[in-house]
Amino acid sequence: MSFCNLGLGEDAVHAAQRLRYLDPTPIQAQAIPVIISGKDLIGSAQTGTGKTAAFILPIVSQLKKHSHTRCLVLEPTRELAAQVKEASDDFTFFTNLRSSLLHGGVKYDRQHQELAQRPDIVIATPGRLLDHIENGAVKLDKIEVLVLDEADRMLDMGFMPDVRRIINYCNTNRQTLLFSATIPPRLADLIGWAMKEPLTIEIGRRSNPAETVQHVLYPVAMNQKDELLMALLDRTNYESVIVFSRTKVGADIFGHALQAKGHKAEVIHSDRSQGQRTKALELFRSGEVEVLVATDIAARGLDIEGVSHVINYDVPENPEDYVHRIGRTGRANRTGDALTIFTAPEQQYVTAIEYLINKPLPRVKLDNFNYTYTTLLQEAAGNDGRRKGASSRRKRR
Repeated sequence: MSFCNLGLGEDAVHAAQRLRYLDPTPIQAQAIPVIISGKDLIGSAQTGTGKTAAFILPIVSQLKKHSHTRCLVLEPTRELAAQVKEASDDFTFFTNLRSSLLHGGVKYDRQHQELAQRPDIVIATPGRLLDHIENGAVKLDKIEVLVLDEADRMLDMGFMPDVRRIINYCNTNRQTLLFSATIPPRLADLIGWAMKEPLTIEIGRRSNPAETVQHVLYPVAMNQKDELLMALLDRTNYESVIVFSRTKVGADIFGHALQAKGHKAEVIHSDRSQGQRTKALELFRSGEVEVLVATDIAARGLDIEGVSHVINYDVPENPEDYVHRIGRTGRANRTGDALTIFTAPEQQYVTAIEYLINKPLPRVKLDNFNYTYTTLLQEAAGNDGRRKGASSRRKRR
């Protein structure tokens, strides 16, 4: 199977070839012909499997030439919207199609100017898009294709009321595409209301993390979490690492602590300005920064290559968030390590994660770390020292 055999137009195929896309991924191979046929589609696949190209390439083939706003892509976060805009620019390279990016954190003037040029594809976050709709800068009555990307994340973030308002502004005679890493039951009402006899494509088990990722739990007393995290970073031979914090305050505190100890670290969460968030991601992607401290804003969909390690400073309360977090490493069949620090109050969350992924996670102790006693260490006693080989397979830059 190649991109030439999926029914794509020549401009879309040439764009894929220009980006050195060789063979379509499973989600691309199955979704592209369905989208070209005009049918509604629910696409579910793990992160890092090429979902963006799976919908943008056939949309480029359908739109063909510049006309007016005919496609709307909704994204839950600014970073994801910007990432899809970049992909759209790449895939429309051989056409005169125009795309516009609408999200908060930046001034309205430039976005108004872009909308005045009648972009064929609008990529937006819900809140900023509604602002533009209400001030008359954009109309959706001629939308031919609506894409709800990372729909489960929009649900988790409380955007569904806004999403429903936006859909009500759209042309009812449209094609609707819903892409998501997971399809929770709570999405059923939206699917039944917004979509017409959708086909469903599911690649892999929704709860399965990548098989190339090695998982380890580090039990510790509550008052030693910070100390253990710093020790893990000091002793782990990582190339690049994302440290996930449950709270924005926690991310800020630990980010500053890392910087104070000489680590090249940046912080990203929703209270940071758009400029700060963009700069942090650029520095991390370029390798100038080796540690990115983040909340779950960075857990979904972001295309960051070469992340060798993910460290969960806090165990996520939602077990599916664990799968999304560790999906930042072990991408494209590369190996990765997922290290999770947990304390006694978080045991219930660990149990939920193990139930979701259908396997136990090994408990280990860090060698030569001066632990204070916690009953959790009894579980790790039999596995003591097993971590040594896993962390040594990476070489620091």
